[in-house]
Amino acid sequence: MTASHTALDPAAPGAAGAGPAAPSGRGGTRLPAPGKVLGYAVLVVAAAGLLLPFFWMVSSSLKTANGVFAIPVTWFPESPQWANYVEIWRISDMLLWLKNTVFLSVVVTVLQLLTGSFAAYGFAKARFPGRNLLFLVYIGTIAVPWQAYMIPQFIMMSEVGLTNTPWAVIALQAFSAFGVFLMRQYYLTIPDELCEAARVDGLSEYGIYFRIMLPLSVPALASLALLTFVTTWNDYLGPLIYLRDPDLWTIQLGLKSFVSEYNAEHALIMTGSVLSVVPIAVVFLLGQKYFVQGVATSGLKG
Repeated sequence: MTASHTALDPAAPGAAGAGPAAPSGRGGTRLPAPGKVLGYAVLVVAAAGLLLPFFWMVSSSLKTANGVFAIPVTWFPESPQWANYVEIWRISDMLLWLKNTVFLSVVVTVLQLLTGSFAAYGFAKARFPGRNLLFLVYIGTIAVPWQAYMIPQFIMMSEVGLTNTPWAVIALQAFSAFGVFLMRQYYLTIPDELCEAARVDGLSEYGIYFRIMLPLSVPALASLALLTFVTTWNDYLGPLIYLRDPDLWTIQLGLKSFVSEYNAEHALIMTGSVLSVVPIAVVFLLGQKYFVQGVATSGLKG
């Protein structure tokens, strides 16, 4: 290569105007920016802080009753008490509590998916007078605390004879304004041309909803299902009001009664707490991909 070519070629070594080479690590890989490293460090510390109580709960479930609050704290028991996970099933109605909680959570989740997505379709794709005003009024009910209408609801459930049955909790939680809001925001990201083309082809509104909207809204449905399942699983006040029969108790009511009866068995209490958390942790891990995608895309269009 001649000197003239070297001067004109900006990529040539030593060429005039060539910028400094990008910093690189071993093997030519680019080193991460300090800000990125700091961001990862902050995320690691925050994740550790969030997981620390759960780790302590699991660790305490493998200790003896006297070893839970021993000083200094032992994070890894020298002799794990795996028998705690056998004893908790023997001295409590854990299986019954879990069955009742699974039944309520699954039924409420399915009903909320159906009612929320169907109402959201009407608010997002149907055209009728006062649609936006009705939607704002309906969503405004989210701002009203449940304690404000808790007593009228109980009177209503008593008059229809649903108290002390799981159907009272199911009937009250089968509809969710938040679910309608979440699904409507996602439906707004779906082009209206799809619905118009389906109407031209003779497809009814029910057909559009079942055959077009639902298959395209799997991420939003997964997000709503996960949020509803976790909320119903962790609900304490609703079952406390309506489920008086011990045979109908959920895991939250059962653990409260277990704590009252075995208040000195701290290790077994932690064992029961672990068993109550594991199902929703598994559900979240299985659905986190769709959950993040659904939440991220539900607010793209308003």
